[in-house]
Amino acid sequence: MTKLTATTSPTVRFFLTLGTLIAALLLLGACGGGNVSWGWYEVLPTTPRGRENFFFLLSGFWLTIAISGVSIFFSVLIGLLVALPGLAADKRLRWFNRIYVEIFRAIPILVMLLWTYYGLPILLGISLSPFIAGVVALALCDSAFEAEIFRAGIQSIERGQIDGADSLGLSYYQKMRLVVLPQAIRRILPAMGNQFVYMLKMSSLVYVLGLPELTRRANELSVTVYRPLEIYTVLVFEYLVLILVVSWLVRRLEKRMGANVLAEGR
Repeated sequence: MTKLTATTSPTVRFFLTLGTLIAALLLLGACGGGNVSWGWYEVLPTTPRGRENFFFLLSGFWLTIAISGVSIFFSVLIGLLVALPGLAADKRLRWFNRIYVEIFRAIPILVMLLWTYYGLPILLGISLSPFIAGVVALALCDSAFEAEIFRAGIQSIERGQIDGADSLGLSYYQKMRLVVLPQAIRRILPAMGNQFVYMLKMSSLVYVLGLPELTRRANELSVTVYRPLEIYTVLVFEYLVLILVVSWLVRRLEKRMGANVLAEGR
């Protein structure tokens, strides 16, 4: 039996955990005792019908990944643009940062999704597809958190680094791009990784707009075969695998950037 230790490779630990989850799902499929009438055959790929349902559930993977990835990209970009005014000397710019952060940090994501999809056509005559509305709502809500992460990371950079950049005659853009942001990103990467995981989970709320991602697929199948326990158990495993993969990639990136810092210091 393999024993996990502190020196075990993260890659090995990840695949061992994934294998354990798959084995647990198969074990559940073999359960049939007690007072519960199990129907794991509806979602396990050991029968033709189970295989069809299983791949129907998996078909939502790409939309979940796509809407999460696009939303994260825009939330990071908007968050950085909102964070910079919060560091400016102009009080009006700092007020803009504070108002933006407080508004979008206070609005629940589900409410923002519904308002974006159903409210914008009425107020502005803008009709958005479920995918675009989901991206807009998720990106705006998450950008407030990203802005605070960026602001804290930039403020953590030692004053001497900024003074050194000023002494070299670098412009504000060059100072941020070449000196401040590369160091700040290394420091805020764990916090940004947490936000990536958070966004991946919050993308499940887009099902209310009818987008056929993982949660929507599970809901559709549940009302068809009437096996909610089995179907939502598979859904739990799907999100668990996705989040394990994202967490593993973030840790790999952290270690790689840390190794680059050590190499530069030699």
